[in-house]
Amino acid sequence: MLDQVYLFSLTSKQADWLSHRQALVAENVANVNTPGYTAKDITPFEQVLDNTALAQTASNPKHLVGFGGGTAEAEATEAVTWDVKHSGNSVAVEQEMMKAGEVSRDYSLNTSIVKSFHRMFMTTIRG
Repeated sequence: MLDQVYLFSLTSKQADWLSHRQALVAENVANVNTPGYTAKDITPFEQVLDNTALAQTASNPKHLVGFGGGTAEAEATEAVTWDVKHSGNSVAVEQEMMKAGEVSRDYSLNTSIVKSFHRMFMTTIRG
C-alpha cells in the first residue's frame, strides 16, 4: 500500500540522488592533490525530476490510457569550480565542503518530511 504513495517514491529517488552526490563530493575531496584531476558534480535534482514522467495506470478499462513515462538517471558531469591549480587539479576543498553541507541539509529535510508524512499516514489509517 505504501508503494502507491508518490511522496515515498519521490523521497526515495532524492535519497538515492543525495547518496550519489555525496559519493562524488567524497571522490573530489579524496583527489584534491591528484595532478590533472577534474572535479565532478551531479545533474541537479530539479533537472532529474523534469526529465522524469509519471506513468498513469488505469484500474478500469473505461479509464483514459496514460502516456508512457520513463525515469531519468542522474549523471556525473564536470563541476564548475572556483580555481584551477598549477597541477591542473580543479578541486576547491571549501567548495566541496559547502556541497557536503548542502547534501547533509537536504538529507535531513528529506527524512523529516518522510517521518512527518508517515506519522500523518499512520494516524489516518488507525482512525
